[in-house]
Amino acid sequence: MTKKILLVCLVISLSFKVTAQEWQSDLQEAKKIATIENQKIILVFQGSDWCAPCIKLDNEIWSSDEFKGYAKEHYVMLLADFPRKKKNKLSKSQQEKNNKLAEEYNKQGFFPFVAVLDKNGELLGSTGYKKVSVTEYIEILNSI
Repeated sequence: MTKKILLVCLVISLSFKVTAQEWQSDLQEAKKIATIENQKIILVFQGSDWCAPCIKLDNEIWSSDEFKGYAKEHYVMLLADFPRKKKNKLSKSQQEKNNKLAEEYNKQGFFPFVAVLDKNGELLGSTGYKKVSVTEYIEILNSI
């Protein structure tokens, strides 16, 4: 009986791993992965607990199974979140990393702001929230 329970737990945990979005939180780590995998970096600036278009972008695009599956094979996802609620406060070191990313890539302070970077961290282009399908959003990202 114990073996069956462990097997069920293993299967469930593997299924979550397959569909989980792997967000990076450090640019240097994202660049390493992008270099190894020869992928673009998608840097997302969001206010996860206050920015309505950011929340829509997360719900409609980033959280979709279609995007997660595509991104896993084609992008390194890097998140720079700027929550405002006390309960969602980031660690001091993470906040400093996000601030540095904003200074370099999002000087205007737009939210949401999606920067497409090459594997070296060079800005290729940018976009934001768009009311389009997941497939259309992927096409937008790929056109940059």
